[in-house]
Amino acid sequence: MSLSERQNQILNWVQQVDYLSIETLVERFDVSSQTIRKDVNHLAELHLIRRQHGGITLMSTAENLPFDNRQYLNGNAKQKIANALVAQIPDGASLVLGVGTTVEYVAKALANHKDLQVFTNNLTVAGILCAFPNIQVRVAGGKMRHSHRDLVGVETIEFLREFYFDFGIIGCGGLDEEMGVLDFDPEEAAISRVIIEQSRHNVLVCDQHKWGRKAMARVQPFSHINQFFTDAVSAEQAALLARHNVDLNLID
Repeated sequence: MSLSERQNQILNWVQQVDYLSIETLVERFDVSSQTIRKDVNHLAELHLIRRQHGGITLMSTAENLPFDNRQYLNGNAKQKIANALVAQIPDGASLVLGVGTTVEYVAKALANHKDLQVFTNNLTVAGILCAFPNIQVRVAGGKMRHSHRDLVGVETIEFLREFYFDFGIIGCGGLDEEMGVLDFDPEEAAISRVIIEQSRHNVLVCDQHKWGRKAMARVQPFSHINQFFTDAVSAEQAALLARHNVDLNLID
């Protein structure tokens, strides 16, 4: 089941603020309160938002949306981001793919590559790559997070530290102009930090709606990111990334 464009916008907006009233949503989208309430009810039934006092509130800063729910968000942008990144990855490279739905789009986009070695703690990525016999896959051990379909913890970190990858590809929970790359879970943030450290070239992939999302765990400042693929940034954000020497790649 997919979300409408308006529902996608509502969901992205509420993850950047503490609270949105029904009246604010009616004014913003220029539709009836009944229409907005239908949207809100649909999002609440999918456990994507919480209804509260005549409006809606964001999910906890300590918890990301479960995997099944994150699949609904911004699929077209994620697909374009993945395609743009994969076009720059040569055959025969070694990659480590971290967690997140945008990273999973990257895995799908690797279908026509040859002789890749892919390492991952992302069980969905491993499942996708089962269909590509031309790609060698190694899966980290660790503690499984059932709702996110990935592996984290000391075993995962120790596994990743045994290698030095050509490309390390990570997603994120949020982006903050001062703090840099953020995630919701400290264990997830730790995995992304190790991927950054253990890669000759690290790549951040996420859509524009991650800016301002209230994730609480720090990954790394922007100065540690080599390349960033996304669908849009403001002039101020582009200037910030340039100051940190991040290679910004905007999809068409």
